[in-house]
Formats: sequence, C-alpha cells, structure tokens
Amino acid sequence: MELTQEYYSLLEDIQAVDFVLVELTLYLDTHPGDVNALAQFNQYAAYSKQLKARYESLYGPLLQYGNSLGGESWDWCKAPWPWQV
Repeated sequence: MELTQEYYSLLEDIQAVDFVLVELTLYLDTHPGDVNALAQFNQYAAYSKQLKARYESLYGPLLQYGNSLGGESWDWCKAPWPWQV
C-alpha cells in the first residue's frame, strides 16, 4: 500500500489530539471541578473518535483487542501499522 500525504496528516492529527487528551486528563486529575477543562476534554474526545473513524475507514484498524471493529476481512495483519511509520 502506498501511503499518501493524507495518511500522514491524519495520523499526525490523531496523535496531536490524543496528546491534548492526555494532558487534559492529567489536569483534570488534579482539578476535577474545572467545568471548562471537562468541556474541552469532551470536545477533544469526540474529535478524536471522528478522526479515528475516518482513519479506520480509509486505512484499517488503529487498535486491537476489541478497540477497533473488524471489517469484512481480518485487516489487522495488513502493514504498515500506525507505529511503523
């Protein structure tokens, strides 16, 4: 499979949004009453799901162990895996 610029751009967007989610999680662990941060977390969580759904519809599963649904065939064995690029 030849990887396009869109592939790399989408993967980079997913990584950036998930980084924001990690940081917001750490912040919310120490500031659980911050409703603005919680709203921001929920916004980024929804965006992360959208990005991952788009990625998986175009390039196959991102995660295993039930985190990504199987398609019509077992796509998990198709390379490259996200951590290989």
